[in-house]
Amino acid sequence: MNELQAIVRHLESPDSLPGCVLGTLVAVEGPSYRRKGARLLVTADGDRMGSISGGCLEEDVLDHAREVARSGQPKLLLYDTASENDLVWGPGLGCGGVVRVLLEPLPKMPAWALALADNLRSGRPTGLAVTWESEDSLLLGTRLAESGQGGIPKSLQVRGIPASSASIFLEVVEPPPELFIFGAGDDAQPLSRFAADLGWRVTVADPRAAYATAERFPGAVRLEVGPSDQLVARTAPRPAAHAVVMTHSYSHDLVLLRELVPRPLAYLGLLGARSRTERLLAAMAEAGKPISSGMLAGLHAPVGLDIGAETPEEVALSIIAEIKSSQAGRDARPLRERKGPIHG
Repeated sequence: MNELQAIVRHLESPDSLPGCVLGTLVAVEGPSYRRKGARLLVTADGDRMGSISGGCLEEDVLDHAREVARSGQPKLLLYDTASENDLVWGPGLGCGGVVRVLLEPLPKMPAWALALADNLRSGRPTGLAVTWESEDSLLLGTRLAESGQGGIPKSLQVRGIPASSASIFLEVVEPPPELFIFGAGDDAQPLSRFAADLGWRVTVADPRAAYATAERFPGAVRLEVGPSDQLVARTAPRPAAHAVVMTHSYSHDLVLLRELVPRPLAYLGLLGARSRTERLLAAMAEAGKPISSGMLAGLHAPVGLDIGAETPEEVALSIIAEIKSSQAGRDARPLRERKGPIHG
């Protein structure tokens, strides 16, 4: 997500020059370092952002992108790393997959990028359609996926292009994940920084005004200061949001848990030892707010994966990794133990 966010930010920047070329990974057969939808932007001055591989295809893609910038015509690239000849005559990757990359010249600010930028800021999903093969070359490229019959973009149907003659990559770009960090101590800083680096929208909330500052949390999109019993209502995490409680104050954590546990959050984590969590849950029950088995199953306490974390940065890494695995529906086991493709 951060990749596409960076591309859109560049396109809408006043400093962006005409002549950018966008590469989109539109089709994958077999193993591939990146999924479909990976993107690489080559700017007018030759810089690049994003990637469509692990770095092994980028130089060749750049050469073709310069040609596309000169001609103004889209171009479809095919990389067959499954062939034995690839090791001798091709890029020599030996990855065993076949990937197709569409290169398209971009105007200053395409309509789809303008809509995507607005939707990312507003937390709305965006449907994109990338036509990478068609009898009408004018249709090649990225557009908003305003679906007509059969899910085919209206732009093709209006021009009378049959669905069977066009190859289209349809994608729903979800808004960036939201992370609410309740607690602005020193160990919350790397957590906020890591999440912001991933393109997540971070809110930091704390009863202490001296802690929740823009200087300490430059990557946060929102800072909230107030009594602990008002912080959840003020920040109002949505059902798809992720939250971590880490105030290091038993009384603050107790109040925050009472408000957060009943909410249908995508993820709720609590920093602290298991015995401390048990005390907090017991106190909630004594106060007439017991936690159900379903709620308990959704509470990650102690928060984070078991990676032997000690420092604040290591703890933040373990939390980020657990949240990411939860988002993807994975169990965070080593990849060598995974049955089936990595990008399954």
